Amino acid sequence: MTGQLPRGIRNNNPGNLDYVGQPGAHLETGVAEPRFAAFPTMADGIRALRDQLLRYAERGLTTVASIISVYAPPTENATSAYIASLCRHMGVQPQTVLDLRDAATMRGLIEGIATMENGPGHIGPAQIASALNAAPGTAAG
Repeated sequence: MTGQLPRGIRNNNPGNLDYVGQPGAHLETGVAEPRFAAFPTMADGIRALRDQLLRYAERGLTTVASIISVYAPPTENATSAYIASLCRHMGVQPQTVLDLRDAATMRGLIEGIATMENGPGHIGPAQIASALNAAPGTAAG
């Protein structure tokens, strides 16, 4: 059954973050071309996605369009469709400025990204909230 789960779920990495030496993570194993980080727990992967999104905000990427254009570039993704789906999920426009320090906004963004990356039904709002509340962070609440 595990082999049938999406890669991001198998790796405890719901955002399919590339491995770049994140604390506690390692390069995924068991695939022909390893690329993504594998985290010890799903909560660790959720917090790593939050941390990446907060780094984007520090760089001035604060709209769904600006975040996803970097996060899921057109060279690898159907970026316009990704943006449209995420905006529908969050109830915002592509150029709406998001407050990523707001817990509900961050939870919605993480849930939408996890759904786009892995399909629906793998990560829910309660699991996201629990992960963000379990460790010090600016998007807990």
